[in-house]
Amino acid sequence: MKHHLSIDIETYSSVPIAESGLYKYAQSSDFEILLIAYSLDGGQVELIDLAQGDKVPRWFLNALHSNEYIKHAYNAAFEWYCLSRRYGIGMPVDQWRCTMLHGLYCGYTAGLDATGKALGLPQDKQKMTAGKALIRYFCAPCAPTKSNGGRTRNLPHHDPAKWELFREYNRQDVVTEMEIEHLLSGFPVPEDVQAEWVQDQLINARGVALDTSLIAGALYCDQQNADQARAEARELTALENPNSREQLLTWLQGMGVPIADLRGETVADALAHEGEMDSNAYRVLQLRQELSKTSTKKYKAMVSAGCSDGRVRGLLQFYGANRTGRWAGRLVQVQNLPRTYLHGALLDLARDITKSQNPEGLRLIFGSIPDTLSQLVRTAFVPAQGKRFVDADFSAIEARVIAWLAGEEWVLQVFRTHGKIYEATASQMFGVPIDRIVKGQPEYALRQKGKVATLALGYQGGTGALVAMGALKMGLSEEELPDIVSRWRSANPAIVRCWKAIEQAAIQAIETGRPCATRGLVFAREADVDHGQDFLTIRLPSGRKLFYAKPYLGVNQWGGKSIHYYGMDQTTKKWRPLDTYGGKLTENCVQAIARDCLATNIARLEATGIPIVFHIHDEIVAEVDSERADLDEVIRIMSQPIAWAPGLPLAADGWVGEYFTKD
Repeated sequence: MKHHLSIDIETYSSVPIAESGLYKYAQSSDFEILLIAYSLDGGQVELIDLAQGDKVPRWFLNALHSNEYIKHAYNAAFEWYCLSRRYGIGMPVDQWRCTMLHGLYCGYTAGLDATGKALGLPQDKQKMTAGKALIRYFCAPCAPTKSNGGRTRNLPHHDPAKWELFREYNRQDVVTEMEIEHLLSGFPVPEDVQAEWVQDQLINARGVALDTSLIAGALYCDQQNADQARAEARELTALENPNSREQLLTWLQGMGVPIADLRGETVADALAHEGEMDSNAYRVLQLRQELSKTSTKKYKAMVSAGCSDGRVRGLLQFYGANRTGRWAGRLVQVQNLPRTYLHGALLDLARDITKSQNPEGLRLIFGSIPDTLSQLVRTAFVPAQGKRFVDADFSAIEARVIAWLAGEEWVLQVFRTHGKIYEATASQMFGVPIDRIVKGQPEYALRQKGKVATLALGYQGGTGALVAMGALKMGLSEEELPDIVSRWRSANPAIVRCWKAIEQAAIQAIETGRPCATRGLVFAREADVDHGQDFLTIRLPSGRKLFYAKPYLGVNQWGGKSIHYYGMDQTTKKWRPLDTYGGKLTENCVQAIARDCLATNIARLEATGIPIVFHIHDEIVAEVDSERADLDEVIRIMSQPIAWAPGLPLAADGWVGEYFTKD
């Protein structure tokens, strides 16, 4: 029989973990483990005080490497990696279970304290509130002062009372973690999801190489450009500090510029009226806009998180979006990298000039230095020597999945044949033969409407969704948006019916407690009365479930039934009642299914010996030996049918290269 070992550790490192991440933090030369609290098979919590000379029992060290012991921790990646660094590289990650993942899988939030409160843990089982202050005191460097004798670190003997409280805090975290596991025990993490978590730890630990010369050149060029812009602004305004919002705004208003603030959109609007202002004021606004562009934020994040071997690790957060289970970005935030409009020889030239630290060359050839550096951010990710990147992403994955889920056959047929979904959508919406929607024909203008409708309207959105997707910036007028919505819905009746069917299935499951199946999804009200758990669950085709905690029905503004549940408000970051509806539930399911398609293919690629270094939504980036950089093979694997999604037409496309970019 397997033993269960619940563990929580407290550590010290001079590297700030929030900016640099777990891997650089634990690789620091001064990293050490201070405390280890543990419970074996739910027994009393024991403490190993390494900072005060305790020795780790031999059985405990053996247990860390033994498959007879399942190790549990909250954010287990931290305990696994830190203990591996201290007690033996190669500690098997598949022997660990993450309590944070368990909470996220069941629809709760990240953070031990927040999850404990959301679950309603009694006070004696909750995380101690003094923890943050104690961690600041013992786990990070301190500023030298006269009163502390000029020391740069606090040790146990510097404040024995605080240290004793810290020991209790460490023990209490194990108590809280075990209680969370206990309360959620009726809803275990599926083996498939656990295997995905294991693979995610290996990908995060593998990391990806950085082009350090490009990063250094980008930071240098940006600093030189900023210094020059500030000097020019001081000369034009005679202000001591033209960076001061108050000083600059007063100066601009004194020059007759009718501007209320210096927000980016306000400055852009003012610059649109060049002929109505003094030339110096116009130039100062240009400089303000130039200086406000955050072209180097990502480069600085790379420097902060880059490890000594030139690789950055920990870029992905497994189950970062707990409504769908999709990954989230961390540290450099690869999920929202700036777009690249330079390609081919021009992109290579921009990289070379930046590496040579030549800001004047960038300005002469490309114009805006911040804009150019922003476009080069992606290219700072590079394969190791002797290797190349193979990048592939699913083509229109959400459009494919929603059509498959809803049974919108004409859309599926498009994806099984020519794949021109924007042209086909415009053809359906406006009754125009698709062969007329080609460049050079007046009907080609309809493609833009088909595109924005496809991207914006799949989840019950209306004109607001079109605007949010950029319809007005594409040249469409507000007056024509309602017609686009109406035409798209008429062209996609199965998708429209799908929204309603999903909403009714969710209402029925909440109301009656009986499972309700529709569109390959199974809605159920699942409860564990003994542990106070109550969920609306949606079983996806993959077998994975989506969880909505404490569901109940209310009344909407039209007098109909509305669906509510408890979750994390993404605006306020508070755990509170939220509402949802058919279109939103459809979006959750579609994005979750698309996520499962990606997870399936990550496993396929890794099993084929194609190591992935990071991925973004529906795109994977693999680092392979140059002679094995076979894009066709990767596309073939990603386009294969998935057993749990019969009839879902998948396709992928990509590139092979010496740095990351947007093809």
